[in-house]
Amino acid sequence: MSIDVVLASADNLPGLAFVSDLARNQLTGEIPRLLYWNEVLQYLSLQGNRLTGKIPEVIGLMQALAVLDLSENELVGPIPAILGNLSYTGKLYLHGNKLTGPIPPELGNMSKLSYLDLSSNNFSGPVPASVGDLEHLLTLILNNNNLHGEIPGQLANCFSLATLKLSVLGSSKLVILHMDMAIHTFDDIMRITENFSEKYIIGYGASSTVYKCVLKNSRPIAIKRLYNQHPQNLREFETELETIGSIRHRNIVSLHGYSLSLFGNLLFYDYMENGSLWDLLHGPSKKVKLDWETRLRIAVGAAQGLSYLHHDCNPRIIHRDVKSSNILLDENFEAHLSDFGIAKSIPTAKTHASTYVLGTIGYIDPEYARTSRLNEKSDVYSFGIVLLELLTGKKAVDNESNLHQLILSKADNNTVMEAVDPEVSVTCMDLAHVRKTFQLALLCTKRNPSERPTMHEIARVLVSLLPAPAIKPCPITPKTIDYAKFVVDKGGQQPKVMQPLARQQENNSSDAQWFVRFGEVISKNTL
Repeated sequence: MSIDVVLASADNLPGLAFVSDLARNQLTGEIPRLLYWNEVLQYLSLQGNRLTGKIPEVIGLMQALAVLDLSENELVGPIPAILGNLSYTGKLYLHGNKLTGPIPPELGNMSKLSYLDLSSNNFSGPVPASVGDLEHLLTLILNNNNLHGEIPGQLANCFSLATLKLSVLGSSKLVILHMDMAIHTFDDIMRITENFSEKYIIGYGASSTVYKCVLKNSRPIAIKRLYNQHPQNLREFETELETIGSIRHRNIVSLHGYSLSLFGNLLFYDYMENGSLWDLLHGPSKKVKLDWETRLRIAVGAAQGLSYLHHDCNPRIIHRDVKSSNILLDENFEAHLSDFGIAKSIPTAKTHASTYVLGTIGYIDPEYARTSRLNEKSDVYSFGIVLLELLTGKKAVDNESNLHQLILSKADNNTVMEAVDPEVSVTCMDLAHVRKTFQLALLCTKRNPSERPTMHEIARVLVSLLPAPAIKPCPITPKTIDYAKFVVDKGGQQPKVMQPLARQQENNSSDAQWFVRFGEVISKNTL
C-alpha cells in the first residue's frame, strides 16, 4: 500500500506526536509531504518498508524530532546536510538503504545525538572529523559502506562512545581512548616497535599476536594485533571495543586506544608485568612460585571482575572464555580479566541461544555445550575450573586427563586433599580454607546451572577466606562514650538500643542466607 494513502486517511495528522506504527508495513512510494509540516512530531519510524526516492530535505525543519528511523528501505541519494539542524534528535537510523555520497560533516552539529547507524549503504569518502564533536555519542555504526581514508583522531573526544563499528579502507590512524597515549601517533607506535618486530612479541593467540611497547613517558603497554585476513577477526575487534571499551573496573584490563591499519586491527591495553595465571601455573619456566594467599587473592580479583560484568553492567556481559590464560596479573599479582573477543551482552533476565558454542575445551560449561543456551552460569562453571587449577596446579586438560573429572573421582573417595599443589600445602596456615575452596569449585561446576552460585556469592565466600588485616593497636585508650544519650525519643519512651555493626551485617539476609546455604552444602559433601 502507498504511504500517501495511509497518511491521507489519518485524522489531524499535523497534531500527531508519534508515528511509530508505520514500521514494517511494506509501504511503498516516496516519503510524503504530509509529514513535512508537523512541527510537534517527536518520533518518526518508517523502518522496514519499501520506501523509495530521496530523504526529503524538509525533514531537517522538524525541530521536535527525538528519533528518526528511516532504516531498511530503498532510499537513494545523499543524506541532506540540513539534517544537521536537528539539534534535539538523539537517535538517527539510516542503515540498510541505498544511500550514496559522503557523510555530511553537518551531522556533527546534532548536539544531542547518541546513536548513529549509517551501515549497509553505499557511502564513500572519509569519516568526517566533525563526528568527534558529538559528545553524547554512545553508538557509531558505519560498517558495510565504501568509506576510505584516515579514521579521525577526533573520535577520541567522544568519551561516552561504547559501540563502534567501522570498516574503512585507507591509511592507518591511532584513536586514543586514554590520556597516557595522547602524545602518540600511529607512526610513533610503528617506530617504537620497529614495525612490529618479533623481538617485541610477548604472546600469541589463535587470531592475534601481542607485543610490548614502551611509550614516550616510559610506561609499557601491550598491543594486541588481530590479523586482517579472517572476517571473524574484525568481529572480535568490534566485540572487544563494544565491551571493554565501555567499562572500567580494577579487575578488568583497560583499553587505551585502537587502530585499524594495514598491519592488522590493533588494541592497546595495560601491560601486565607478571603475564597470565596460566604462565605462572603451567608455563615452562614457572619463574614465580605462588603461595596460597596470592592464589586466593587472584581468585578474589577474578571473581569480583566477573561479578561486575554479570551484576553491575547493563546489559550484563557474559565473558564466554574464562580461563587461566585470560586472567592477567600486574606487578602486585592483582588479577585482570582479558580477551573479550567472544563476549556477549545479554539483557537482564534473558538467556542467549548461540549458533556456535564458543569457548575453550576443558572450561566450557557442558550444559551450554549441550543446549547452546548461554547465561552467566556458563562463566561460573569456567571459573570453577580456574579454582581447581589454582588449588592443584594442574591444567584443565592435559593430554587425555580432565581435571574436573579427576577431582570428582577423588571427591567420591574422600581423597581430594591429595591433589593439592605442594606449594599450597606448605604456605596455607589453615587447610580448612583449601577444603572450602575445593567445595566451592565443585558447586561452581555442578551439572545443573541453577544449582551453581552467582559470581557475587562466589566473591563473597572467597573474600571471607582471606586473612584479616592486621589492626594496629591504638596508643591512647579512647574515652568511653554513651551513644545512647544522643538518641532522643519524642514519646518519652526508653530509647531503642542500636545493634552493633557486626550484628547488623550478620542479619544481611542475602549474604547470610548464602553462607548458610554454602555451609549446608559443604557439610553434606565433606571432602
